[in-house]
Amino acid sequence: MANKRVLVKFSGEALAGEAGHGIDTKILNYISQEIKSLVNAGIEVGIVIGGGNIIRGVTAAQDGIIKRTSGDYMGMLATVINGIAMQEACEHAGLEVRMQTAIKMEQIAEAYINRRAVRHLEKGRVVIFAAGTGNPFFTTDTAATLRAVEIGAEVIIKATKVDGVYDKDPKKFSDAVKLPELTYEQALMDNIKVMDDTSIALAKDNSLPILVCDMFKKGNLLDILQNGNMQNCSIVR
Repeated sequence: MANKRVLVKFSGEALAGEAGHGIDTKILNYISQEIKSLVNAGIEVGIVIGGGNIIRGVTAAQDGIIKRTSGDYMGMLATVINGIAMQEACEHAGLEVRMQTAIKMEQIAEAYINRRAVRHLEKGRVVIFAAGTGNPFFTTDTAATLRAVEIGAEVIIKATKVDGVYDKDPKKFSDAVKLPELTYEQALMDNIKVMDDTSIALAKDNSLPILVCDMFKKGNLLDILQNGNMQNCSIVR
């Protein structure tokens, strides 16, 4: 599976480490080194990060004091904070990086422009896509799939803490069975939940494969993309 252009999606919670909130710079450094290994192998990389380590729109709006629309904008701003941190870590690792946001904030990042993003990728720069889709009621999973389709990524990588997709939560059920390959329809089943329904439907409509893998197994991303080692991941297609 020799992929030239990929989009990596990981949750904001991944940055929080064991603290469960905020940003752990050791994890930032680890992720940046994993991304660097892809770039050094000639793979063009886009990144989308969630914002759950800071705030989730749904959670902020759950008691009705904050409107869901405002809560989601707060969540989008959280992804920008994470994007800045990721940009700094990647630059510290020696990579060239550009961050583009779906909401204009010129002092912080470029506005998202598809052609510019593609040109950055062609020049070997890592591109971080922040602020979701720029619209409330859409998750960063959907933003990741949307950007992956827009930039012509060959695959989207859902980087998680498990080595693939299971028929139920492997951390809760000892009899959980790993599913090495599944269809988009299977991925939409309630008990599996690879990504949210909108993002999977978008991936299906555009025949975009989704790789679900363990981002905390060192060298795993490169091994999958360069060597086609699918033992530590699942693929949705």
